[in-house]
Amino acid sequence: MNTRTRVLTGTAVAVVLGAGALGAVSANAAPASAPASATAAVAKKDGDKKNFTTSTHLTIDAATRAAQAALHAAEQENQKVTVAVVDRNGNTIVTLRGDGAGPQSYDSAQRKAFTAVSWNAPTSVLAGRLAQTPNLKDIPGTLFLGGGTPVQADGAPVAGIGVAGAPSGDLDEKFAKAGVDALAK
Repeated sequence: MNTRTRVLTGTAVAVVLGAGALGAVSANAAPASAPASATAAVAKKDGDKKNFTTSTHLTIDAATRAAQAALHAAEQENQKVTVAVVDRNGNTIVTLRGDGAGPQSYDSAQRKAFTAVSWNAPTSVLAGRLAQTPNLKDIPGTLFLGGGTPVQADGAPVAGIGVAGAPSGDLDEKFAKAGVDALAK
């Protein structure tokens, strides 16, 4: 076994090579004099809320319920779609790919959901804005086709639902709306 150890600015990094395996271990060498309560004191001082915001997010259960409702609505009309639900920051919470949905539908559903939450508007409405501002389509991660709708709390976007795979954006958006409606129940 071959072992090498190197110390870099207070951090010990050990790399162990042996039996075809590579492992790395890192440990911070914090001074013993640094009290653990120092970090808590900073957080408590900033606890007056002028340095923090609070935001609303869907739970995984709510996102799953919305995605299942959208997928069910599509299946009722014999449509093979993918449904994606993203949070306010555009991060995917859940994606459901229906039986027989096309391979392009996965990425398209996520991008429609991202676009809807980013602009707090249905993607069909946003697609109409391309005539006035065609370079909108160049924004990474977006897709300006019908099928995405925002989820709102008190008028603010908290999530987006995107559906892709039906023969028209109008149908995709109808199914995405079914997902939003399921959250109201």
